[in-house]
Amino acid sequence: LFFFFVQNVKMVKAVYRKVFQTPRRPFEKARLDQELKLVGEFGLKNKRELWRAKFTLAKIRQTARHLLTLPEDDPQRLFEGNALLRKLVFYGILKESDMKLDLVLYLKVSDLLERRLQTQIFKKGLAKSLHHARCLITQRHISIRKQIV
Repeated sequence: LFFFFVQNVKMVKAVYRKVFQTPRRPFEKARLDQELKLVGEFGLKNKRELWRAKFTLAKIRQTARHLLTLPEDDPQRLFEGNALLRKLVFYGILKESDMKLDLVLYLKVSDLLERRLQTQIFKKGLAKSLHHARCLITQRHISIRKQIV
């Protein structure tokens, strides 16, 4: 048997990033009504889940806007643009026929929320409601490719 004695082990510090961004105006009536509608439509637990989806979409759109400023034959635009589009197609947010950077700017929060497991379970008819779908997930009744989610 080989025994390895490690001295002076440095622990790697975890890097935390922002996952959501709170609204600038906390009591804006139009935004509150729209958020409440989306929370109800997609069965979200709280507004933070909605803000998380908005933040993710904002990052995706920001990347697309940056890539669109570069010339069309720029290798960075081609490489990173294709990577972004393939990722969005893989997640089911974009269709393969819509693989253009311009169309990424037209994505809405509802497109992202539509791809959540909770929404998909309800749309497939496995649950009676969105809240029931959420319960099925937390109670470990849902498996994907023989792996419990």
